[in-house]
Amino acid sequence: MSEPAPRQAADEVPVQRVRRMISAGAQVRNRKAAEYLQLLKSLAAELEKAMQAIALNALPDLEESVASQQVLSARLTELVNEICVPLQADPSASQARLDESVMLQIRAESDTLQKLNQRYAALLQHSSRSVALMTALFSSVNGQLKEASGPRLKYQTWSCQM
Repeated sequence: MSEPAPRQAADEVPVQRVRRMISAGAQVRNRKAAEYLQLLKSLAAELEKAMQAIALNALPDLEESVASQQVLSARLTELVNEICVPLQADPSASQARLDESVMLQIRAESDTLQKLNQRYAALLQHSSRSVALMTALFSSVNGQLKEASGPRLKYQTWSCQM
């Protein structure tokens, strides 16, 4: 009758290991989720910065912001993979849930970022149309001065085609 006790103790050790691994996995995932949240906030700030640069016609600032957006987006993609791939590979890891408050903040920041992204897209579309109109205007300018005909004074007018 003394044999079942060591087996139970032996069975408890793997269970405790699994619990520690789940706990450690949860800590790592929560840390990554917090980093993800920070990156979402940084990306939102970069979108604001880019929109401001467009409004001010500050091309260097816009280029810098776009480069930062690319770096942030790449890291966000990496984090999603780092958080989700272990869950797909080991279903027991899903027992380690992310901190609920962080998840709520991530959802709120994602909504904010989506709205900013829509404004940014609209601004880029509007700016692109403005640039296309200016390009068409400047490319159609003949640059020639026309003289009025007839006995009256000669008037000079700038001629362009739209």
